[in-house]
Amino acid sequence: MKTVFRVATCFTTVIAFFAAGVICVAADEDLRTWTSADGRHTTQAALLGFKDGQVQLRRADGKEVSVRSSSLSAKDREYVQAELQRRRQEAAGPAEKKTAAGTAPASAAGSWPRWRGPNLDAHCPETGLMQQWPDGGPPLLWQVEGLGTGYAGVSVAGSKIFTMGRKSSEEHLMALNAADGSPLWSTPLGPGRNQRGSNCTPTVDGDLVYAISIEGDLLCARTDNGETVWRKNFARDFGGKMMSSWGFSESPLVDGNLLLCTPGGAQAAMAALDKKTGRPVWTTAMPYGGSHGGDGAGYSSIVISRGAGVKQYVQLVGRGVIGVAADSGQLLWRYDRIANGTANIPTPIVSGDFVFCSTGYGTGAALLKLTRSGRGVEAVEQYFLDANKLQNHHGGMVLLDGHIYCGHRHNEGFPICVEMNSGQIRWGGDQRGAGSGSAAVLYADGHLYFRYQNGVMALIEATPQRYNLKSSFKLASVRAESWPHPVIAGGKLLVRDQEVLMCYDIKAN
Repeated sequence: MKTVFRVATCFTTVIAFFAAGVICVAADEDLRTWTSADGRHTTQAALLGFKDGQVQLRRADGKEVSVRSSSLSAKDREYVQAELQRRRQEAAGPAEKKTAAGTAPASAAGSWPRWRGPNLDAHCPETGLMQQWPDGGPPLLWQVEGLGTGYAGVSVAGSKIFTMGRKSSEEHLMALNAADGSPLWSTPLGPGRNQRGSNCTPTVDGDLVYAISIEGDLLCARTDNGETVWRKNFARDFGGKMMSSWGFSESPLVDGNLLLCTPGGAQAAMAALDKKTGRPVWTTAMPYGGSHGGDGAGYSSIVISRGAGVKQYVQLVGRGVIGVAADSGQLLWRYDRIANGTANIPTPIVSGDFVFCSTGYGTGAALLKLTRSGRGVEAVEQYFLDANKLQNHHGGMVLLDGHIYCGHRHNEGFPICVEMNSGQIRWGGDQRGAGSGSAAVLYADGHLYFRYQNGVMALIEATPQRYNLKSSFKLASVRAESWPHPVIAGGKLLVRDQEVLMCYDIKAN
């Protein structure tokens, strides 16, 4: 029996990209066939560009549309990357062309501007990467120290790497030179008393960068010099709180002119701010209390969904997964069976009308379908997998060609592949894998990168057919739990370990 969770609200209709029956041809366009990620739908369209995590296309009927990269096939995603790179080089002057060819690494660092990458899906679009690592691992290009403590990840934009860390009891947002990791600037956010330090991955948007401290200080700074543009504090400005004691850990989301964040307050479970000024645009009321989980923000980050034809922000908070109307901040729906009372961590996966979510601490995983119901939206449970079948602690999950890849078991990270639509286990879940402890997961160029808690990095073929471990090696630095998620940018594997950042060359010869 399917369970329905609903909060009524108004919705607006958006035009589906894969429109049935469109066969007319537009003149003077480089039309090609595009295929959906599940392989069920195709359409003819020309590539216009890429903006805010969306591939911009002109269909054969002349309609211009934007579609998430993750909703396209792997072949289409590779085409987008290659074609946009070709156009950039074609339009560039001699200096830029030289950089693109790899002779000026500082400005060819690749792009990973926020948590889970350009499309919020932990997919790196780069190709030409090693398909197997040499004994001892890929070459370590450089390693820098002095970044402060914490489990913050890194973002890469242009010639800079951005990260966070606690130094002398104060959290800092900092920028490094992408060529060698040398420091460029460091801006204090506020006290970093809670736990070891920062957990947020900074979010870069043009000439601005955003970060959240473990104490709930939200900072907007200039990317060139770290100068503060505006500040907020979740507790003081929004009545915010965390569901438990490990401190604010989300990475903020920029969507258009808005900066989205999750203060966790009863009247501001989520908040949308003007990204340039910090002025509140709307907040989401979500009264405290419920049968599962705990009040306040969780440890997840916001993703964008257009499920049921309604643009909405999906987030895992202390009381479960919620959907919030993008235009008004009104709570659309919530689902609390997935919530545990200790720490709700993994960022949900959104795909079309579906939301996949999982938490650890003996909870499990669920697939929801978003549907219209009168003037509202329903989240309909398609299935629930108990903790013995699938629970992801905090290493995150990757959706690829209709399959979920992640680490299974609480604080274990056993590699597993699950067919999303059915919940069927395709492989894994009962084997240790190359490392131990929870595993942070990233996808790139046909492979899964598993970073285990004990500092082992593994390269696993991304296929639902079988578990195929290709390579593994021990990271050069393991000072605490190896929890920060790995990042690939410009053919470089970037791995944070407390005060240390390591940069490995993983380009194929």
